[in-house]
Amino acid sequence: MGFDGKLIDELLAGRSTVAEIADENGLLKQLTKATVQLCIVHMVRGSSSYVGWKERKAVAADLKDIYRAATAEEAERQLEEFAAKWDHRYPSISAMWRRNWQGIIPFFQFPPEIRKIIYTTNAIESLNMSLRRVLKTRGAFPSEDAALKVMYLALKKLTKKWQAVQGWRDALNCFALLWEDRFQKQRG
Repeated sequence: MGFDGKLIDELLAGRSTVAEIADENGLLKQLTKATVQLCIVHMVRGSSSYVGWKERKAVAADLKDIYRAATAEEAERQLEEFAAKWDHRYPSISAMWRRNWQGIIPFFQFPPEIRKIIYTTNAIESLNMSLRRVLKTRGAFPSEDAALKVMYLALKKLTKKWQAVQGWRDALNCFALLWEDRFQKQRG
């Protein structure tokens, strides 16, 4: 199931230059920073790199208790339980989570519906990579408008391949409640 162009129009609304979209402080960089700061996916992947194949499922299951916790306090308690169970074999995992804990805590401020979307998809990273690839292969652009048009067309093409993410409608409802003013602007 593809998406219509409304999503792209909403993402790009109010952004009229390449800098506002693709530069150091542009939309893509902001989205990437937000997901990296909250990126449970990277934490789990990083954790699994320390674990042998035979125990990966068991370690991953215990990590779920951390990032699926209802609050940051509960997650911290789950991390302690994880450490008690696995530190004798893989002390690097709990150490890595503790090192990154300040970046993980904001994740628990979101409702469960949004958190699930965050930890079950790499959509923003994939989008960012696809747009960078499109811009790099073109090299130079005669104008900023030309670059924006290429990015817009690339986004239109990418959305045809997008699949609905399970739980997205629930997350979208939460987004609409949390950032009602942004949704109202787009609706006119």
